[in-house]
Amino acid sequence: MVNYIWAAMILIGFGFAMINGTMTEVNEAVFSGAKEAVTISIGLISILVFWLGMMRIAEDAGLLSKLSSLFKPFISKLFPEVPSSHPAMGYILSNMIANMFGLGNAATPLGIKAMEELKDLNGGKNEVSRSMITFLAINTASITFIPTTVISIRMNYHSENPTEIVGPTLVATAVSAVAAVLIDKFFHYRRSKKG
Repeated sequence: MVNYIWAAMILIGFGFAMINGTMTEVNEAVFSGAKEAVTISIGLISILVFWLGMMRIAEDAGLLSKLSSLFKPFISKLFPEVPSSHPAMGYILSNMIANMFGLGNAATPLGIKAMEELKDLNGGKNEVSRSMITFLAINTASITFIPTTVISIRMNYHSENPTEIVGPTLVATAVSAVAAVLIDKFFHYRRSKKG
């Protein structure tokens, strides 16, 4: 469905450009946008490779396992249906830590694996479990300590201080994560009262 929407938007845009006689400007915008997209992508790749390398070093040094054990008691309270030794718990923790460091690309496969494990824990049903809903809410609104992608984009556009976004990002993501957990708990409480 989204593909049809995008195709319609492109055709409508080109149609208006032909009617208004602005095809030259559209062509220039297409080529300059493509060039800028490549520049941004290369900049993002470099910063992501750096932070993925740092994550690998942290993993080899045992820092990730220490962070996991630090967060495990709190995460266990958020996911009471998931046994602490279950593989889903490891994937959930790894996903959250990757998101904390702004590594959404690294967090995505971990999140998918966590959802697969949670589905297995739910008996393979197509209906989402309580833990799956909670994980989705937390993953979507995750706390981010280092927004690597935003820093990279700001560096590409020659920001005077590309890391000044760290403080506001931490506050905004902390508020969104707390709100996500509270809303999730509220709706779970309401549903359990009705049932």
